[in-house]
Amino acid sequence: MQEYVIYKRVSTKEQGRSGLGLDAQERDIDLYLDGFSAEPYRVLGTFTDVLSGANADRPELSSALNLCRKAGATLLVSKLDRLSRKVSVIATLMEDKRVSFRVAQMPYADNFQLHIYAALAEQERLFISARTKAALAEAKARGVQLGGLRDTTMRRNAAVKANAEARAKDVAGIIKPLRDAGKPLREIAEHLNRAGVRTARGGSWQASQVMRVLNRINAA
Repeated sequence: MQEYVIYKRVSTKEQGRSGLGLDAQERDIDLYLDGFSAEPYRVLGTFTDVLSGANADRPELSSALNLCRKAGATLLVSKLDRLSRKVSVIATLMEDKRVSFRVAQMPYADNFQLHIYAALAEQERLFISARTKAALAEAKARGVQLGGLRDTTMRRNAAVKANAEARAKDVAGIIKPLRDAGKPLREIAEHLNRAGVRTARGGSWQASQVMRVLNRINAA
C-alpha cells in the first residue's frame, strides 16, 4: 500500500487563520490522490507550517520528514515551493535516501525534473529582484523622490508595473497563440499552471490575470 505524509505551508498567520492558500493546496493534493496515486493508498498524517518560505526553521516540516523516514512513506506537497524556494534545500532533500516526495501539480515529474524546475524558479526570482531594482533606479533618474510613505508607495507601484509589463512580454508567446486559437481564459490559465509558469508575483494564474496580460499585450 502506498503511504503518504502530507505537508502544507502558508506564508502568514492571517492566511493560516482564514484558510487562504490552504484550500488550494488541499484541492491539488486531493486531485493527485484521486487521479494520479497508486492504489490503494493511505495518508499517515498531515502537517502545516504558517511561516515564510525563507524561514529555515519549520517544525511541522521536520515532523513530517521524521514520520516519512520512520514509516518509509512519501512526502506529498501541492507545489514545489511549499517545501522551499531555495534549490539548495530541494537538492538536500533529494539526497536523503530515506525521503521521497511527490508534487501534486507535477504528478509525473521525477527528481531530475523537479531539481531543474527548482533551479529555474530560483533564477526567475533573482531576475525579478534585479528587474525591480532597475525599475527603481530608472524612477530615481527621472526625478522621482524615493522616501517617506507616499514615495515608498510610488516606488512599490512603479516596480509592480515594471514587473507586470515585463512578465506580459515574457508570456505573450504562450498566451496569444492560445487565445488566437479560441481557447477560453480559464483554459489558458490552466495551461500556464501545468507548465510551471508563474505570474509576475510568483503565484498561480487565474482567468482574470490572463485577461490583464492580453490587455497589456494589445496596448503595447
